[in-house]
Amino acid sequence: MDNEMVPFWEKTYQDDSTVTFSMQPNATVVEFGHLLDRQANILEAGCGEGQNAVYLARQGFQNVDAFDISENGIAKLRRICGASDVSLNAFVADLTTYRFDKAYDLVMCFGTLHFVGRDDWRGFITRAKENTRIGGIHIMQIFTDTVPASDDIAPFAVGLAKDGEIRELYSDWEILQFKSYVFEDEHPGVPKHLHASNKIAARRVR
Repeated sequence: MDNEMVPFWEKTYQDDSTVTFSMQPNATVVEFGHLLDRQANILEAGCGEGQNAVYLARQGFQNVDAFDISENGIAKLRRICGASDVSLNAFVADLTTYRFDKAYDLVMCFGTLHFVGRDDWRGFITRAKENTRIGGIHIMQIFTDTVPASDDIAPFAVGLAKDGEIRELYSDWEILQFKSYVFEDEHPGVPKHLHASNKIAARRVR
């Protein structure tokens, strides 16, 4: 792969002095975490540096799995866990081929689904729903095509969603929260830019 086709986060994942995205958990994870028992099975897909998985493990959740396709990201997450005495199961996997081996009470994914094709991320959500216990929760966030993909991710954002598309996939679940919004973002070495996003929290009711 040409250097210019390597996403910026692969470099920053190798630098422990740099925070690629955020070390704070997503606000929706904080908001709905109280609905889960500390023995809940939790999965984060596309975890990157793992701020959400680490947060939940620090809150006392004992069964946290987190995966990313990036070996550098998982290596950094493991270093973070080792340095802060956090216990979770971090591993390398591809969400397009990931096969569930247990049922989960929470499946979450932030800023990752749009980096695979639409059929792939829709397929992942379908499999995740099938492997979620009744009463379990999904928190999913995906970029939409309401605004064009920013230059830093445009070569990789092959699966931008239509606004509201992800909500339609949860029409048979209880929608706890749905947000459609545009926000300003920046990363190390990347100028400020805009993303359009949908974020949903939904609960399986049957």
